[in-house]
Amino acid sequence: MLDQVLNSPLDIGIEVPLLLMVLVALEAVLSADNAIALAAIARCLEDSQLQRRALNFGLLAAYFLRISLILSATWVIQFWQFELLGAAYLLWLVFEYFTSDEDEQHHHHGPKFNSLWQVIPLIAVTDLAFSLDSVTTAIAISDQIWLVLAGGTIGVITLRFMASLFIRWLKEYVHLEDAGYITVGFVGLRLLVRAIKPEWVPPELLMIVAIALVFTWGFSKRSGSESLIKAETQE
Repeated sequence: MLDQVLNSPLDIGIEVPLLLMVLVALEAVLSADNAIALAAIARCLEDSQLQRRALNFGLLAAYFLRISLILSATWVIQFWQFELLGAAYLLWLVFEYFTSDEDEQHHHHGPKFNSLWQVIPLIAVTDLAFSLDSVTTAIAISDQIWLVLAGGTIGVITLRFMASLFIRWLKEYVHLEDAGYITVGFVGLRLLVRAIKPEWVPPELLMIVAIALVFTWGFSKRSGSESLIKAETQE
């Protein structure tokens, strides 16, 4: 369907803006699990100001890493080892989360940090691992590097705001952090399959539907404390 629209003789000028819209939409959809992973990492810093700084500096570093990845994508995709490393890192994050000790509410938690400078590199590397999946998808849609760069730039900006929202939502929804790490596992497994047996990689639409279903569960239950705070505010 997309190919038919882009190749339509009715309006040649529609191709560039439509491609950009598609790339931005894909970045937004595929960044939901990325955003929640970054939010969970930043939330390990107790001070909200430090959390904002970690996201700002971490995503600034991530932006330059992502641009480097886009510019070298045609070279990177020739080496399955990069995808294998990305898959191993994301699956390690998932393993660390689900094997962590539970708190008094019987919830797992992400890694614990005391320093801003411990969090910034982790945010940058985590985004880079996710970018191995999203950038490959973007390159498959368009061979115009400037378009992919524009989509990636808008994607990082969107990711910054989404991560801030998720930091708040992680306190509000009981299952959201679990749901986020499950979707991180999806991306890790997808990269692993792509590295080992590319023809077995599931369609992008199936991945989006699976992520949407898991996040639907993640937003299905509010925490009691949040509901109480809202009730008191209304009174």
